[in-house]
Amino acid sequence: MRRLLPDSGETSVEGQLDSYRPWEEPGEQRPLVAINFVTTLDGRATIEGRSGPIGSETDTEMLGRLRCRFDAVMIGAGTMRVERYGRLASKEETRKRREAIGLDPNPLMVIVSGRLDLPWDAPLFTAGEGRVLILTASEAEPPETATPLQVQRHEGAVNLTEALSRLRHEHGVRALLSEGGPHLHEQLQADGLVDELFLTIAPKLSGGDAPRILEGPLPGVVDFDLAWLLEEDGELFARYRRS
Repeated sequence: MRRLLPDSGETSVEGQLDSYRPWEEPGEQRPLVAINFVTTLDGRATIEGRSGPIGSETDTEMLGRLRCRFDAVMIGAGTMRVERYGRLASKEETRKRREAIGLDPNPLMVIVSGRLDLPWDAPLFTAGEGRVLILTASEAEPPETATPLQVQRHEGAVNLTEALSRLRHEHGVRALLSEGGPHLHEQLQADGLVDELFLTIAPKLSGGDAPRILEGPLPGVVDFDLAWLLEEDGELFARYRRS
């Protein structure tokens, strides 16, 4: 892997992220929020409905090692239904790596689900390990799950600004990584809640009507500054910070 910016040289995913400590930069009212996406050259966020076929093994490594640097991971209900997540820190090595840098061995999984319409048989809920918090506007009760589960209810619709404030003050979340999907990304950007964007650009064209990394209107143009740019086998790995 080559680092192209800000200075050129050889690097690795592990080496590049070794000094990245987002939990040291929380806001007073909410956690630092980073978004991670992979996209095709034509801007598509999925191929045949899933993001997995877009990126390489290096992209998967970037995702896994990014998760090791955050207190919590957030996804939308649609992403959960498609990707059917399992336990975030399923490997003992991962949990030890998190503990070594002062983080809880199990990151908190946060799911935004307005209707509480989730695949309850997915490994995340049946593993019996880890921690899950669901943000919802539904009054329905979730089924019993093997994995410990909390529900935070909002009236009418999930208020992400309020939810992030509560994550900071009630759950001690200092840094949160959102993995989408595009509609959740749009909501976070529209509310001015995104501090960083990690974007993998795969050397692929897919066409079709697959979603882009952000779906929906924003109140205005959001500017970002490029913090670093890496390359391996034609695949680009960029980190942007909100201007």
